[in-house]
Formats: sequence, C-alpha cells, structure tokens
Amino acid sequence: MGVGLANAWINSPGHNFGEGVNWAKAQEVFTTLLVSPIVGFVCAAILLLLVKLLVRKPELFQPADAKKAPPWWIRGILILTCTGVSYAHGSNDGQKGMGLIMLILVGIVPAVFALNLNLDPKNIAGIEQGEGQVAAIVAKYVKDRPADQKEAETELSGFLKTTGKVTDKTFGALVVTLEGFEANLEGKKTFGELGKAVRAGVRTDIYLTQNTIAKLVKTHAITDPADAAALKQFSGGLNAATNFIPAWVKVAVAFALGCGTMIGWKRIVVTVGEKIGKAHLSYAQGASAELVAMCTIFAADNFGLPVSTTHVLSSGIAGTMAANGSGLQMATLRNIALAWILTLPVCVLLGAATFSAGLFVVFNILGWK
Repeated sequence: MGVGLANAWINSPGHNFGEGVNWAKAQEVFTTLLVSPIVGFVCAAILLLLVKLLVRKPELFQPADAKKAPPWWIRGILILTCTGVSYAHGSNDGQKGMGLIMLILVGIVPAVFALNLNLDPKNIAGIEQGEGQVAAIVAKYVKDRPADQKEAETELSGFLKTTGKVTDKTFGALVVTLEGFEANLEGKKTFGELGKAVRAGVRTDIYLTQNTIAKLVKTHAITDPADAAALKQFSGGLNAATNFIPAWVKVAVAFALGCGTMIGWKRIVVTVGEKIGKAHLSYAQGASAELVAMCTIFAADNFGLPVSTTHVLSSGIAGTMAANGSGLQMATLRNIALAWILTLPVCVLLGAATFSAGLFVVFNILGWK
C-alpha cells in the first residue's frame, strides 16, 4: 500500500492520489485483521467452556508443573494442536513470504520468472485454443477498438483503476490484447520457446486479461450468463501460467520461518503463556486457543486472506482466561492492541518512504533514467 500510494503521489500530474492501491482488496485485509482476533477470543472462550462441561479430567485444567511431565494423553493433544498451529502459520505467513520473493524475482529476472517455463504443453495448447473462442465472445460487445497494442494496454490499465469505467474501447482493447497474446503463442509448445524479451509482455497481457474479465463480470458488463461463465473459465485457466512458485523458494521460506521461530520462541511463549492472564495457562486453555487459531488461519487461507497468527492466538488465550475467570493483565493487552493498531500505518509509511528514497537515489544521485 505504501509503495502504491507513493507511486501515485510522485506521478500526481497523471494520477489521482490513492488509485495505486486496490482499495477493495485493502478493505478485505483490514476487515480480516480486525475480525480474526475477535473470532479467536469468542471461539476459544466457547470451546473452553464446552471442554469443561464435557470432559471430567481435573488434570486437564491444571497449570503445567515445571517439575512434572504431563500425562501422555495431554502431551499428545498438545503435540497435535501445536503442530496444527505451526502448519497453519506456515501456510499463511509462508504465502506472504513466497509472494514477496516471487514479486522481486519477476521484477529483477522477468525472463526466467515472469512465466511458468515448466508449464505442461497441453495447458498452453488449451490457452491458445481458448483465446480464439474468448476473443469471439468479447467481439460481440465491441463498439470501438484501440489502434494498437500500446493503446490497448493504456485503455485496460485505466479501466482497472479504482475509478475506471467501461468505455467504448474497453472491449476492443481486450480483443486487441487477446490477439497479441495469441500471436505470441502461435506455434509455441512451451513458454520457454518465447523470446526472453517477450515474456514480461506476455505476463502483462495475462494480468490485464484476467483482471479485466474479472471486473467486467463483477460489474455485469457481460450481459449473457453463458458468455460470463466462458470468460471466467478461460481466466481461471491462465492461473497456471503465472501463479507458480519454484520448490527452492518454498524451501527457503520454510527454513527462514523455522529459524525465526527457533530464535524468537522464548519471548513469544512467555508473553502468550504468562503475561496475558493473571494465572498460568492450563493445558485445556492452551489447547483450546491453539485449536481455534489453527481453524481460523486455515479458513482465512481458503479465502486467500492474510491473518496474524500472533493476533489470533493471543486473542484466543485472552478468551480462555476470560471464560475461566482467571483475569487479564490489562497492561499486556494494551501493548498488544497498540502493536496491532500501529503495525499497518507504520508499515505503509515505511514502504512509501523506502520506495521514494530508492527512486530519489536511482534518478537523482546515480543518474539512471
């Protein structure tokens, strides 16, 4: 968001401030980050009360004894819930890390990472075949068309802005983009056969095509339901061309997350386990909070939404403390709340400042144009 806002501000003569951000997606992120801790608090409290009602095992509701190991069945429950939270944490935070790395790689080495060079030739043949069919569907809605590929790209980029509207040339621009995409793929069995200089342009064509189709369907600019269904199917088939992550990126992110956890685990454990409530955490409270955190994060994953494992888990712990009548340490909760509130705006400002400073160094100090 910070980079998008800074870019719009720097280019203010031709841009409206704020149009560099997809505000609909930003609203989804804000809503998820706000709602997920509430879900963690309420659901963990309810789950603990249900466990206390249904399970008659006093040892489950006792704080851990540093001099005595827990019973084997409690240890098994905690291993399962801890493993679930770890896996969920990796699936959500891991996606963020992998996405950022791929964004950097696509920007630095587009010839290698702009497209999935290992995509099955059958997929590419299917895309090439579908292009002609989709172009024929879109052609029914064309009123005017741009003169060339560059004008088509400008038209679609303007349409995809937050304030963008359908114009007489929008459908024509999509047809021109599809025709250019089809021409680039003609006679090619793999993306590796494309020229290195062409690959970044093909990725841009795919991005414009997918997002234009999505916005046209969402705004009901495609009036025929059959046409809308065909366009959505074609758009979904393009995902494999650009939405890929090499195995080494996955391993690197997993290794980084593991190292971070091994280095910083103690402070997190002490804060979550001892400083949120006024009493030490019991086995049931910990398991309830972890189970709720795991399920909440997995649910967010399915909808493609980012959540904070720390936010959800600490809220779950607070919920179990409230449900158990253990009391809450308000000073700790206040610090956690401040961290939640300040994280987003601080990151936005840092991102904007870093991006602006980088452009200043590149264009004014190094003299690169």
